[in-house]
Amino acid sequence: MKLSVPPPTTDAMATSTAMAKSWAQMDPNPITKKYVEDLILTTESVDNNHDDDDHEDRDGLLLQQLFPPSNSRISFGTAGLRSAMKPGPLGMNDLTVIQTAQGIAKYCQNLHNSETTNTQKQQPLIAVVGYDHRENAQFGLSSRSFALFTAFVFLQAGMECILLDGYNFTPLVPFTMQQLGAAVGIMITASHNPKADNGYKVYAKDACQIRSPMDAAIADEILQNLEPWTDYGTKLEELRQQCGDKNNVDPCLGMSHPDITEQMTTAYFDALVSPTNGLKTGQGKLMSGANTSLSPSFVYTAMHGVGYKFAKRVFETFELPPFQSVLEQQNPDATFPTVPFPNPEEKGALDLAKAYAVQQNCCIVLANDPDADRLAVAEMDAVTKEWTIFHGDQIGAMLGLWLWEQIGKDKKTDKKVAMCASTASSKLLKQIADVEGFHFEDTMTGFKWIGSRLAELNATEEYASLFGYEEAIGFCCGNALFDKDGISAMAVFAELSCHVYQHKKMTLKDHMQAIYDKYGEFVTNNGYFFMHDSSVVNPIMNRIRNGGKYDIDVGPYEIESVRDLGEPGYDSLTPDNKPTLPTSNSSPMMTLRFTNGCIAQFRASGTEPKFKYYIEMKGKPGVARADVAKELTEMAPVILEKLLEPEKNGLKNP
Repeated sequence: MKLSVPPPTTDAMATSTAMAKSWAQMDPNPITKKYVEDLILTTESVDNNHDDDDHEDRDGLLLQQLFPPSNSRISFGTAGLRSAMKPGPLGMNDLTVIQTAQGIAKYCQNLHNSETTNTQKQQPLIAVVGYDHRENAQFGLSSRSFALFTAFVFLQAGMECILLDGYNFTPLVPFTMQQLGAAVGIMITASHNPKADNGYKVYAKDACQIRSPMDAAIADEILQNLEPWTDYGTKLEELRQQCGDKNNVDPCLGMSHPDITEQMTTAYFDALVSPTNGLKTGQGKLMSGANTSLSPSFVYTAMHGVGYKFAKRVFETFELPPFQSVLEQQNPDATFPTVPFPNPEEKGALDLAKAYAVQQNCCIVLANDPDADRLAVAEMDAVTKEWTIFHGDQIGAMLGLWLWEQIGKDKKTDKKVAMCASTASSKLLKQIADVEGFHFEDTMTGFKWIGSRLAELNATEEYASLFGYEEAIGFCCGNALFDKDGISAMAVFAELSCHVYQHKKMTLKDHMQAIYDKYGEFVTNNGYFFMHDSSVVNPIMNRIRNGGKYDIDVGPYEIESVRDLGEPGYDSLTPDNKPTLPTSNSSPMMTLRFTNGCIAQFRASGTEPKFKYYIEMKGKPGVARADVAKELTEMAPVILEKLLEPEKNGLKNP
């Protein structure tokens, strides 16, 4: 049977083959190296013998896919790296990791040299590296191997590298960076991506995720340092031989730092319950003498990730009643056997935990994603047995209000409490801030912006950052670190739940409704269109701009104000009409505010072929949710059709 895809052209195949040969010479991994060399041999055999064998045609196509003649490679951006574990410049593999680490090391050195004195330059830069459990057995690739090669590179560059011992949760990397004053942090994880993927998350010296323009500067350094500085493969093999039988006992071959890892882990949990800046309110102890029939009971799932031991420890630290763990998903498992997409937000991802909760007669499910930096929450009604899965905006509102009422409102400091949320998130937390009197700011989408802004505010004399979140179930509670953290958020939410059940005699669902009753209903209609041609983005945005008038027809609905984060940018609410958030020509975001309280936001995804929309209707306090939802249901289709013209622009519903 012949391939439906035509075989590659001679010139393209020659280019791909030359690239593959160069790659194989540099690859320190003997398995991926041999895999590529075998593909080269098969392809050259076809060329020489003019064989028309179907299998060999497939090998040629595969070689061209792994080594595209366009010379494209895995892109380095504000998320670092993320791709499938496979050979070649487009995949996550030992060589791309080495090349990336070399570029990062050079960037850190150049930045250090430009910002410090000669005396300070004598101090070695510190890098912190963590990793999770992901692996691809076929190619001998894993998060651990990526971590080892990363450590080799930093050491080769003359830096001190703290390789955290064992599988760790992502927040421990930025926390350790803060404690040690590190110049850079790397967490090797693909978070909630499918099992085939891995990733390389990079933190800047402020212990926040890298953002523009750092990403572009690092990307340039990577391209300048593609040739390995030394024979890393030989170094690793020599170390394995030196360790001998210890390989099975210490898979990090003596390169990790177990003592520092435990010190930092202990310091992290201590910081969460610190008398001065901690998050613990003692709800667990208050429950010990209370009516247990009113107490919530918890089921926890680690989603086959690294979270279980940290979740268990944080419950113990907060003196909360033990949770029941979903055994099938408790331990790290790189095959993710029960969830093809280990994302707690995915439909069906919580089914196993919910079933186990019913079996154990528990009412609340708490779930981390595999690297434990996000938190999902679901609640079962004890009477109807129906489940409520809270979305990120609801969890964010409950956490923000709880932290304000329990910690922020009575904080004994002259600093004003500050909270942040991404601009794509609900405006409910802003409404709470307006009513309660704490400072709130919108940020660009992504925790790189949320975390860095929280850090900036906290460093001032005016503000103390207490909470930040994004609608994609990422939460930052307190100031122990400024990145999303599913472990601390879980403990805070568990305390919140205990208080709601024991003292308010309410369910979480009822508590959420009480928040709506007080601050107004906020009903969302978020979604996306598939966009197979990204060139439609600018025409869509330019049509809304209408030459700078922003007076586009939206049927019976009147636009009150506009914020355009494309370049040069525009905001009708600022005195100089310049937006306070960063602008971008490559990834513009448009926000339209309507006179009836609706807000509609649009942007193209930076990582997927999707055009995303976020539409939210704000109801006045006392207006029934059903009435607000009805108005949004009528308005949203008009907004999408009038502003985006989906059919004309080739935007397809999922």
